[in-house]
Amino acid sequence: MSRAFVKEQDDLPEALPERPVSANPNLVTPRGLRLIDQEIEACRKLLAQGQNAADKAVIARASRDLRYWMQRRSTAQLMDAPATANAVGFGTRVTILRDDGRRQAFAIVGEDEAEPSKGFIAYTSPLARALMGKARGDVAEIPGGEAEIVALEAVRPEG
Repeated sequence: MSRAFVKEQDDLPEALPERPVSANPNLVTPRGLRLIDQEIEACRKLLAQGQNAADKAVIARASRDLRYWMQRRSTAQLMDAPATANAVGFGTRVTILRDDGRRQAFAIVGEDEAEPSKGFIAYTSPLARALMGKARGDVAEIPGGEAEIVALEAVRPEG
């Protein structure tokens, strides 16, 4: 058989599974919406670079990621921060005092914009769920113990 009619396995990119999409509502802050738009732009640039270089692996990865971010953008539900933060909710920054004496502050944001190391936790996280609806002075049972809510504020649009 002529090699012209045989697909070379080496020419095909490794099959990439689609990125999993959360079944939860895609709530985002203004910061989260900007981050999604930045990811879309980065994927488009990477896709163009892959196409220019005829790099099938880069094209496959960038295409897959672009599909994910475009889907997340189309389902994004922009949630403005509350005017006043009387209770823990989406778009609030909460400061807690853990029962071991540690003081921590987190902004409760959308799943794609969560960065715990930078103080942004997803509204779907166990910690956020334990704090939701609580007010300043309330004590909540959180993963790893208890915590008192010592401060609440609305998250500014710039994050």
